[in-house]
Amino acid sequence: MPAKVVVRDLSKRYGLVEAARGVSFDVEDGEIFGLLGPNGAGKTTTVECLLGLRQPDEGAISICGIDARREPREVKQHIGAALQTTALQDKITPREALGLFASFYRVSLPPDTLLHRFALSEKADAPFDTLSGGQRQRLALALAFINDPELVFLDEPTTGLDAQSRRELHAEIRRMKEDGHTVLLTTHHLEEAEQLCDRIAIIAEGRIIETGAPRDLIARSTRLQTVHLTTSARLDETVMDGLPDVSDLSQENMTLRFRTPAASRTIADLMQRLLAQGVEITELHVQKASLEDVYLERIATEGARDPHATSTGVSRQP
Repeated sequence: MPAKVVVRDLSKRYGLVEAARGVSFDVEDGEIFGLLGPNGAGKTTTVECLLGLRQPDEGAISICGIDARREPREVKQHIGAALQTTALQDKITPREALGLFASFYRVSLPPDTLLHRFALSEKADAPFDTLSGGQRQRLALALAFINDPELVFLDEPTTGLDAQSRRELHAEIRRMKEDGHTVLLTTHHLEEAEQLCDRIAIIAEGRIIETGAPRDLIARSTRLQTVHLTTSARLDETVMDGLPDVSDLSQENMTLRFRTPAASRTIADLMQRLLAQGVEITELHVQKASLEDVYLERIATEGARDPHATSTGVSRQP
């Protein structure tokens, strides 16, 4: 299947500030794709350019096979979007809002279907200003789905939500994929990106600096693995002598800790030495690089290359 989104060399400036600098990426059909980056990295600007809310200075955008810069109105018939905030009239009800939004599209789903799907049936006729934060976010998703879109944009979808509402929203995003929709979401939450996304593009200072599946990004990381190893007897300090690629070695009683880029090979070599001494391994932990390690490593690299780079703005969700 052709990619749902193709972005090439997208640039957007605000005076002297370059919010997007040569942004390029693809979003494949049926995947959840995440733009991960700190606040101010260019995520929202990029999405707004894709949605036609802002006119990019340069670049090409294809959405659902349509040139988005030439035919923005046609693109809107194929997509849905839930942005960071949903502003509706205070007294409009979810049922009324869905009916209004349905009138904007050639094809639309029945409002009652969406009210049921997004658990809003009991609030169908309640004024918007009486809805909780989680209910407003669910209404935003219902509005994004009124035209049964091929592609859904979610800009920081869990901002301001409590833990329960965030968990429910994550389940709904997974359901979108299961139902055949393609999802492009922006986030600065590492856990959210790792749990939800098939692929991630890390964006910083308006540039895409790394793209791939979370596991592939982790595998490509240059961060060393940390090994914690406990043995049945205290080891002689010389047991590690000559083992290649071992650093930061420390020993406390019968526990060794060290770092290595090739944990499996190093542990296999060490086990041969322990067997020769009649010593057993009673506990073994290998801590690989995490997505947070990759994120911080790539942001740090970008910061070293770009003197204008700012702080990471990374968030670990509670």
